[in-house]
Amino acid sequence: MAAFHFEIVSPEKLVFSGDAEAVTIPGTEGEFTVFKDHAPLISSMKPGVVVIEETPTKQMRLFVPGGLAEVAPSGLTILADQAIDLAHLDAAKLNARIGGFEEEIARATTDEARRAAVEKRDQLQELKAALKI
Repeated sequence: MAAFHFEIVSPEKLVFSGDAEAVTIPGTEGEFTVFKDHAPLISSMKPGVVVIEETPTKQMRLFVPGGLAEVAPSGLTILADQAIDLAHLDAAKLNARIGGFEEEIARATTDEARRAAVEKRDQLQELKAALKI
């Protein structure tokens, strides 16, 4: 398969930049896969797993809580709120982080603080669901 240039960027860092043979994206209108010479498109993304196939035997899986994907003649760019490498996730740590946000929700003294903690907890629960743990 032919490769194309792919980048995934979060506000914190450039998560991945290189060639890929295929990238599967959780679009809001449904999951889709981008290959070399894909038609140009812009799609919003729902929470889910981005699967990057660098080669047929080398694959990377990243959880994104949302973002924007743009396919252009120069390649594919994903702007994600966050990107978490599933290879480095630990179920116990994930459950502990969810519990921490549950406590933060219970302690919240303002609507804004509660809303922010609920949003973070919900993102982690979506990650947990994507991992099926």
